[in-house]
Amino acid sequence: MKNEGKREKNWKELYIRSTKLARAKQLGIDYPRISETELRKNSVAKASERINVLFVCSKNQWRSPTAEAVWRGHPKLNVRSGGTSPNARHHVSEDDIRWADVILVMEEKHKSRLKAEYTRVLDFKPIHVLDIPDDYKYMDAELIEQLNQAVPSILMIE
Repeated sequence: MKNEGKREKNWKELYIRSTKLARAKQLGIDYPRISETELRKNSVAKASERINVLFVCSKNQWRSPTAEAVWRGHPKLNVRSGGTSPNARHHVSEDDIRWADVILVMEEKHKSRLKAEYTRVLDFKPIHVLDIPDDYKYMDAELIEQLNQAVPSILMIE
């Protein structure tokens, strides 16, 4: 028989959740649709939860560890930091990406590197570029000031 070598399509595998979400986003449809009461319940629950924030630079030596140190004590945040370089102190891992609710990168190149390395894991994960150049040492006062100006508006915290 000719069909012996062919596998039967498994439709559940073809239409996975991420594919459905991507298609809904393309069409401008909210998916999955939930009622307003469920949405209110979720937003109230989310308001009391802490946000997991991943700060990323190149070597995880100065900028992202500074951001982690500055924001570690905030009551609404859980923070981590990592680097995109293979020789970073802590190289960003897939676990870090999955853990994060929001990713804040110092430069556009960090966003590009993350997308190249973790394309599938980053689906629908917000990444914000802080535009902070590699001109600062660890805990530099000017670096801290830039972080204090940029981060609260992105995360909508005080």
